Amino acid sequence: MKVLLVNGSHHEYGCTYTALKETAEALKANGIETEIYWIGQNQTSGCKGCWACKKLKKCVIDDGVNEFVEKAAEFDGFVFGSPVYYASASGALVSFMDRVFYSGGRSLAYKPAAAVVSCRRAGASTTFDVINKYFTINNMIVVGSNYWNEIHGNTAEEAAQDAEGLQTMRILGNNMAWVLKCLEAGKEKGLEPQKEKKIFMNFIR
Repeated sequence: MKVLLVNGSHHEYGCTYTALKETAEALKANGIETEIYWIGQNQTSGCKGCWACKKLKKCVIDDGVNEFVEKAAEFDGFVFGSPVYYASASGALVSFMDRVFYSGGRSLAYKPAAAVVSCRRAGASTTFDVINKYFTINNMIVVGSNYWNEIHGNTAEEAAQDAEGLQTMRILGNNMAWVLKCLEAGKEKGLEPQKEKKIFMNFIR
């Protein structure tokens, strides 16, 4: 079993990475393989709303999103992490997730996922809510901890001093490992999710 942890910060080894790394270590202690994927500093284009991906089965913009979707198909669980920008997720991560979930949500559906947020002081809860909405519209299992998945600090060194935040990340990793093992046990018993074709309701009459 493998979990892909996505670093949505422009800083590769900053506070968000510190949180994700703590979660990854807990996962590895439970026998789960991990990889931390950094979206990088290159510009991530927002969704064009062209709907071409519904025909092509991939996004028309070639900036790494399609490669990520292909990679995601090989993983069993996900953690998306972001710093807080104006009480929300980073613009780069939002653009990235918009296109990943719209063009390639099939690679993530019915798998467990979690949001991780780093902030200096405030805005963590609203950012946490923004990221979680991607999971709950895509038939994913949202994994929690003993507190909202947030860590505080203005630098990686400060985040590493947030003992409660680090514990939250470790428990998140333990819970993710538990959910993955439960799902594997269920599949061995022949249990699969019940699926229905999506109904689209137009409120304009």
